[in-house]
Amino acid sequence: MATDLTSLLEGGVILPSFEASSRKQAIHALAEALADATGIGARQIEDAVMERERLGSTGVGEGVAIPHARIEGLEKPVGGFLHLRHGVDFEAIDERPCDLIFMLLAPKASGADHLRALAQVSRVFRQAATRDALREAQSEEEVRAVVCRETAEPPV
Repeated sequence: MATDLTSLLEGGVILPSFEASSRKQAIHALAEALADATGIGARQIEDAVMERERLGSTGVGEGVAIPHARIEGLEKPVGGFLHLRHGVDFEAIDERPCDLIFMLLAPKASGADHLRALAQVSRVFRQAATRDALREAQSEEEVRAVVCRETAEPPV
């Protein structure tokens, strides 16, 4: 099963430039957009993601956060990317505000697939050149081009 970012974003969403003043607002925006894309209720998505956030921050450092949750009724893992014009506090390990947010939703029973997808997202966002390119991207197409280029390259 493919868990690269290209396949995660196929049924997902990209919000290339967004203004939010808090982690909750950023998560709410992605939950709303992913609700439209998946047919799952925005409140169900938001509640599941916020519940996961309460367990521990999903701010992984370098301005990146990867909020995620397992959702009842979802067929396959799906992702949503949000670039914030101004970073918000995700309680990241390096204490930097996060402006690159990738929300990952996976089916409730997905176990290893969920972890594989999470690892893939993390690998892509760990690359400084990718983060820089995503911060420069102005449109959904430009974001997609950066993400697709990164996942097309074989792992090192």
